Amino acid sequence: MGFNVAIDGPAGAGKSTIAKTVAKTMQFIYVDTGAMYRTIGFYMLRNGISVDDQEAVCAHLSEVDVTLGYEDGVQQVYLNGENVSASIRTQEVGEAASKVSAMPPVRAALLDLQRNLAKSADILMDGRDIGTVVLPDADVKIFLTASSLVRAKRRYKELVEKGADCDLLTIQKEIEERDYRDSHREIAPLKQADDAILVDSSDMTIEEVVAEIIRLIGEKRK
Repeated sequence: MGFNVAIDGPAGAGKSTIAKTVAKTMQFIYVDTGAMYRTIGFYMLRNGISVDDQEAVCAHLSEVDVTLGYEDGVQQVYLNGENVSASIRTQEVGEAASKVSAMPPVRAALLDLQRNLAKSADILMDGRDIGTVVLPDADVKIFLTASSLVRAKRRYKELVEKGADCDLLTIQKEIEERDYRDSHREIAPLKQADDAILVDSSDMTIEEVVAEIIRLIGEKRK
């Protein structure tokens, strides 16, 4: 069993950015579980399958093969052998991921893959239920969050830089709706594990958050 670090938190809290940096610094393997759910959501959207229809999603689940690979140390996500790492990063796919991730058969399909990865090496895994469900015995558990307004401003800045036409208040509303959906779903809801350490990044820079998490990991590994 490797040394496992679990980072959970709501959408837009910066989990992926922080986790990638920490993993690279600590020489851990980074596993973005959200990308796995995004890949399933992407497949359904691409094939015209309603992500609001659990029966339809589950009927097509066997058609989806999600695998992870690494190129130059960067995680790549493959859908039936196709690299979809860039395609799954849209707002629409994110919303689809939130919906399919609430479906028990979808979660079961990915759970074994996620746990097996953690057995083989030092792993840093981020998502919504890593510390509570996927890796309940993780050596370090972090719950990374920020206010909905701060998260909306971050997302707004990203979209504007890409030339998108967007509205800050609409983005904030979508984030709050997703928070509610993720934290109230029946299966593996988003919540802070009892033994997780809360890190609120609202008033912190990326560098400060990375330094704090590295410090926490370092203390545990002593």
